[in-house]
Amino acid sequence: MEFEYSKKTKMYMEQLTDFMGKFVYPNEAKFREQLDSQADRWTVPPIMEELKGKARERGLWNLFLPESERGAGLTNLEYAPLCEIMGRSPIAAEVFNCSAPDTGNMETLERYGSEEQKKQWLDPLLRGEIRSAFLMTEPDVASSDAANIQCRIERNGKDYVVNGRKWWSSGAGDPRCKLFIVMGKTDPGAAKYAQQSMILVPRGAPGVKILRPLSLFGYDDAPHGHMDIALENVRVPASNILLGEGRGFEIAQGRLGPGRIHHCMRLVGVAERSLELMCKRSLARVTFGKPVAERTVTQERIAEARIMIESARLLVLKAAHMMDTVGNKAARAEIAMIKVLAPNVACKVLDWAIQAHGGGGMSEDFPLAYMYAHSRTLRFADGPDEVHRNAIAKLELSKHLPAPKR
Repeated sequence: MEFEYSKKTKMYMEQLTDFMGKFVYPNEAKFREQLDSQADRWTVPPIMEELKGKARERGLWNLFLPESERGAGLTNLEYAPLCEIMGRSPIAAEVFNCSAPDTGNMETLERYGSEEQKKQWLDPLLRGEIRSAFLMTEPDVASSDAANIQCRIERNGKDYVVNGRKWWSSGAGDPRCKLFIVMGKTDPGAAKYAQQSMILVPRGAPGVKILRPLSLFGYDDAPHGHMDIALENVRVPASNILLGEGRGFEIAQGRLGPGRIHHCMRLVGVAERSLELMCKRSLARVTFGKPVAERTVTQERIAEARIMIESARLLVLKAAHMMDTVGNKAARAEIAMIKVLAPNVACKVLDWAIQAHGGGGMSEDFPLAYMYAHSRTLRFADGPDEVHRNAIAKLELSKHLPAPKR
């Protein structure tokens, strides 16, 4: 693969870096202050819409969405370093309308939605007017095996009726969230991977009940949130089904590629900023007569962090390159590997950075504690490490199976 970034990518990298320095980093504290001072935490801080307006004016908008005229015309490989830059700040991705779960949902609608579905939901999502959520995980079953999903989607005349309970529905707490993409069973008696379907459910549909926001290592992630949701006899038109009955796994596999590797790209940015903060802190703090940076344990951690970050970035780029050139199926090993490597690298570098900051590292005076909590969740949100490792091992073992006898 070619290691040199394209001219278009370099242009966007320069513009994004400049925007982050001028507008995003200086407003991280303001975002938190506005959120905490509001009577209702589930209201979007005004600074977010201000920043989105500035980004859109500069053309730094919808940079994802490969193979579509609706995006910026970037490949996965071209988008990767831009996503890394956004990952350096907890509030950045939304500023550029590139945040999860909207990116994955927009790609799903672009790939699998009808023209009417795109007009109703995709267009306002691309304009940043509404938000969305993806409802798959359930509290009563091990959802790492999607075949376990119990939510029912049953045909009733010209409608479908949806019944089930979902949790960790990220983004569903946002007052701008208007759409749920729901995965459930349309035919429990069908073949294992033909039982599931995906359907579009308006957040305001009768029978949709937000039970509670879930805390994430103590954070409520307002105004975004991760909600526990009951769907009780929710009736939607039959035209809301995506692709058709029994196509849920097919759609899920398409969504799990680009939309989910974005997390890995952002995590490289998380690790980079953590290392930067660790270096600055260890140079400025003195213990027992000399700077923390002069301690060999600190130097060893800094060196190891740099090695790990460079390794993770290269694997992200390789996975993105393969997705662009040979497709998601051929890149499935690389996608699985980076989904294991990226969050583990970010968590380790963050842990060392927190140690270098002492008590301050656990406080809200620095972004490290929140970034650690969020990075740790991505060892589940992108699928558990164990599932990805099993997939990698099976692919590796298949290379050494004896040839079938003729």
